Amino acid sequence: MTPDAPQPSETPTATTTLEVTDLVKEYKGGLQAVKGISFTVHEGEIFAFLGPNGAGKTTTIRTIATLLRPTSGTVRVLGHDVVTEPDAVRASVGYVPQELALDRYLSGRQHMELSARLYRIPKDEATRRIDELLTLVGLSDRANDGIKKYSGGMKKRLDIACGLIHRPRLLILDEPTQGVDIQTRYKIWGFVANLRAQGTSILLTTHDMEEAEHLADRIAIIDHGTIQARGTRAELQASYGGEMVKVDLGQAELGDDDLAALQTLHGAESVERRGRSLLFATASARSLAPLVSVWLEQRLDGSPRSLSFGPPGLDDIFLKITGHGIRD
Repeated sequence: MTPDAPQPSETPTATTTLEVTDLVKEYKGGLQAVKGISFTVHEGEIFAFLGPNGAGKTTTIRTIATLLRPTSGTVRVLGHDVVTEPDAVRASVGYVPQELALDRYLSGRQHMELSARLYRIPKDEATRRIDELLTLVGLSDRANDGIKKYSGGMKKRLDIACGLIHRPRLLILDEPTQGVDIQTRYKIWGFVANLRAQGTSILLTTHDMEEAEHLADRIAIIDHGTIQARGTRAELQASYGGEMVKVDLGQAELGDDDLAALQTLHGAESVERRGRSLLFATASARSLAPLVSVWLEQRLDGSPRSLSFGPPGLDDIFLKITGHGIRD
């Protein structure tokens, strides 16, 4: 974990929905997928796990959903322990996995009726709830069609509706918009924002920077099974140290002497090499960017592929904290 990574207080409050403390999950063979992470999710909050595939995101949420047993540490949902009180946890959690959990031979409505029976919801109440949710996800007019006639986006929306059938206090979404078209993506974002406004706590995993920025109240950057940093977007940006200038070097070569020379440019507070990129921290990116551009054009054998500057985005913050891009 980087020294400047923001780690705000995680003291549980009366409105804490989820409390994870020192969670470790180790698989056979000694592979630790999750290495002692701690965080909380509060009532009516969207908390996002941002990280690449294999970072430990899905293992963490499957443990919260009682599908995996923790090796050590504690996980509590509304005060209920996932190991000793799994039924109480399941009653409070809606889980929508990354993989669609649908039967191609059932209709949309039949899927929702099956979900309602699994949660022992009385028939009259279930009928009202199903109609309400089908309207919410825009599937009322296709409710009696078989799933095999649904598009990928329709299937994802139905899966989310099934996860909401029992009015969970905590909704877990694993990569909720992966593989869907842009229109469905924005619709799902709208559903999620509306649920938060109604007081539902939401834990989502994503490797989509824009999704995390658009939806999340707080973000945890997770990599190699550990939380590298967490906080609001503003807190994560503050950890960067001002504004940034980012250079994609492409095939241009840069030696240690070049890096030392770049450090002396007026306004460059720090410069770091991250793979084929350079990251500059500065108080004024607009002033530093032209100096960097001119220096590179004069000194390097080959032009850089691109140069950008301004306030750091989540991709810049992720790169600085972890040392690699989210898709590397």
